[in-house]
Formats: sequence, C-alpha cells, structure tokens
Amino acid sequence: MLKGIDPLLTPELLKVLAEMGHGDAIVIADANFTATTLGVGKPLVRMPGVGALRTAQAVLSLLPLDAGVACPASYMQVSDSPIGYRSAVQRTLIAALDADGLAHDAQFEAVERFAFYDRVRAAYAIVHTGEMQPYANFIFVKGVLSDPLEG
Repeated sequence: MLKGIDPLLTPELLKVLAEMGHGDAIVIADANFTATTLGVGKPLVRMPGVGALRTAQAVLSLLPLDAGVACPASYMQVSDSPIGYRSAVQRTLIAALDADGLAHDAQFEAVERFAFYDRVRAAYAIVHTGEMQPYANFIFVKGVLSDPLEG
C-alpha cells in the first residue's frame, strides 16, 4: 500500500499508467468486451468484480486527460441508438467523473462500435473490468503533467 494512491490501483496497473506517454490511450472495458482479441500485443489488466465507474475514478485519480485534443474521453455508442443517446451506465459514469472534477461532460464523445474497436487497437492498454452493463466501454487519452513553460 502507498499513501495517497487509490488502493484499487494494483502494481500492474500503476506500472501501465507510469509507462504511458502523452497521447497514449487507455481503455476501460466492460466484462463482455473482446479485450483479449483486441488487446493482442498490449498490456491487459483484469479487474474482475470491479465496475467501470470505480475503475475510471481510480485511473483518472492519477492520469491527466490530454488538454490538447477536443475530446480526450470517449465511449462506445450504443448500437442502433439515436445521436446523443447515452445508456444509464454511460450517463452515471460521465456525471460522476464530472462531479469529481476528473473529466467534464464536454470532453466525452460517442464513437460508433467498429470505430471504437479501431481506437482500441491503437490504444496503449486495456483494463478489463467486471462491469456487467453493456456499452460500459471508455477510452481516456493521457495528457501532460508539467511545470509551467519558462519564457
């Protein structure tokens, strides 16, 4: 155990977060997600019994979002749903992260399922949760922690 670090963050997951560079993406996927197939060649951290919201809160407690892109957070759009639709788990997670100051609603974009899979293939790592609600799949792009630029 370490002081000030969410106890949900395992040594394996801490290593993944530390290895990621600016612009690298991490996927938080639900229990039904094809993480093994899409995660070939990348770190795959399993978090059975832990939901997507709790996992996202832990990860984002250390991971800054990329301020240089319009939408550093995305979620898998529910298939055959109208534009702007969010499932209950998507609404809950986004609202909770916004309330916690970890990510703002405007930073999220819906991504069509197969386009989401393409982004997963390009991601650095996948965290495969035990979340049982479908479409609880999110991608977060790492930003920069730095001192202010000197003039």
